[in-house]
Amino acid sequence: MIIVTGGAGFIGSAFVAKLNENNINDILIVDNLRSGEKWKNLVGKKYEEFVNKADFLKFLEANRWHNIEAIVHLGASSSTTEKDADYLMENNIHYTLKLMDWALKRNIRFIYASSAATYGNGSQGYSDNHKDIPNLRPLNMYGYSKQFVDEFVLAHDLQERVVGLKFFNVFGPNEYHKENQTSVVVKAFQQIKETGKVKLFKSNIPEYKDGEQLRDFVYVKDVVDVIWWLLNSKDVNGIFNIGTGQARTWVDLVSATFKALNVKTNIEFIDMPEHLKGKYQYFTQAEMGKLMRAGCPVTFSKLEDAVEDFVKNYLNKENPYY
Repeated sequence: MIIVTGGAGFIGSAFVAKLNENNINDILIVDNLRSGEKWKNLVGKKYEEFVNKADFLKFLEANRWHNIEAIVHLGASSSTTEKDADYLMENNIHYTLKLMDWALKRNIRFIYASSAATYGNGSQGYSDNHKDIPNLRPLNMYGYSKQFVDEFVLAHDLQERVVGLKFFNVFGPNEYHKENQTSVVVKAFQQIKETGKVKLFKSNIPEYKDGEQLRDFVYVKDVVDVIWWLLNSKDVNGIFNIGTGQARTWVDLVSATFKALNVKTNIEFIDMPEHLKGKYQYFTQAEMGKLMRAGCPVTFSKLEDAVEDFVKNYLNKENPYY
């Protein structure tokens, strides 16, 4: 059995689809569906059982399941604007550490989600070398919750026993339930359909022109290919960046969306909200050498190709799910 926490979420449900594609259906999904539309990510997926995250740990401690091969822990609050620090401490830190401890005591493979939000403003670079990670300074509590777990792993010499994944700007099918946290591709698609134009934030610093802030955008299909490889490469452990290694502008991303819809590019630049000023990343670019040296064979999609696939084969279809 493979346990996927956050298995009804964005990356989690895409990974369940990847497992199904490889004829793996002995899957336990852990999540919290509530009243939103996250449940739609589960339609058509094959899995053995769904358990609410509130009950999962107590069931685990009671040895409800046997023959667990791996835990892929993708479940957490992913909101970079979440202000309830106590909630993030419990949900993103304590929950992860309890689950990690349980897995390690039983020699069960443990893969968990970290984030590029740990890199803060990028002043310390984007190196995933273990010696550099403790020097990072996140800009928000979400980033700190991920940084705490990474530092815990390193402080307790667990980097040769677990895998941490520093996801950069992931986009793609199954992210629709994230509402305001959806990718700019989804927002651009909706705005183009409704108004024929897309709004992007102006830049507040002279080093970057409006819309030319840079991000490492990575397609969710490539992300789950990496997780699948790591799941099957049990001799590979450590904390790794998951990005393309190539930063692109917001204008590039939005222009690719217009092109995929065969609509002329029309961008309006708007003021950045006050709550984002001082907490906004103007540049992210994953250093990907470490994962490549580990032998990962995944070739990351070109931005334009990924956006075209997402728009034409998902967003523009009646059933947009992967």
